[in-house]
Amino acid sequence: MELERLLRSQGFGSKAECRSLVAQGRVAIGGQVCDDPFADIDPAGLRFTVDNAAWSYRDFVYLALHKPAGYECSQRPSHYPAIYTLLPQPLRTRNVQAVGRLDVDTTGLLLLTDDGRFIHTYTSPKKQVAKMYEVTTRHPVDEAQVAALLSGVDLHDEPRPIRAAACVRLGERQMRLTVTLGKYHLVKRMVAAAGNRVEGLHRSAIGDFALPTDLAVGQWRWLEAADLAQLAWRR
Repeated sequence: MELERLLRSQGFGSKAECRSLVAQGRVAIGGQVCDDPFADIDPAGLRFTVDNAAWSYRDFVYLALHKPAGYECSQRPSHYPAIYTLLPQPLRTRNVQAVGRLDVDTTGLLLLTDDGRFIHTYTSPKKQVAKMYEVTTRHPVDEAQVAALLSGVDLHDEPRPIRAAACVRLGERQMRLTVTLGKYHLVKRMVAAAGNRVEGLHRSAIGDFALPTDLAVGQWRWLEAADLAQLAWRR
């Protein structure tokens, strides 16, 4: 693949912008500057640098983000900055999208990708992908609330009770709740229907993939093959 075309595929700008990057000596492959935009490069397993920042060639982007509070999962945010501002420009240029959404005040694991099939798989109600949340409540959590969430609670505009896939009390005002649907404000509505109120909400896992303990708030990382295996994803 021509170097200029390769850079475009990885989000480094237009044809003219990528040719300029190369011509200015800002791109290196194997530690050697390459100033020929038409150089034939094998993308398989390729590692390269642009302005001394290291990149790997990837057909698709799969990311995990530790979402902070105060960010919207929207390309056109209304009142708060978008989560996409936490990503470097090449990833934004590739038009990565959040896989589902977290409320502005909810923190924790958010997946992002430019792979439409991945988005469909992990947002489709038919797939029943488990999402685990750590919930802080206003009032003490009791066994009756846990039992109600496990047996199913009635929500406005829902034709039948919604049941948690798992629920366990963690402390006086804390529970761990797992759901398999992606409905609007689902966890908050379920907890309210059980007789309590959510004061803090943190998503800790999607499927078998848990938020990495070393991923700081506001930081992102690539999902590698082992991570995608935990998500049971095969393209």
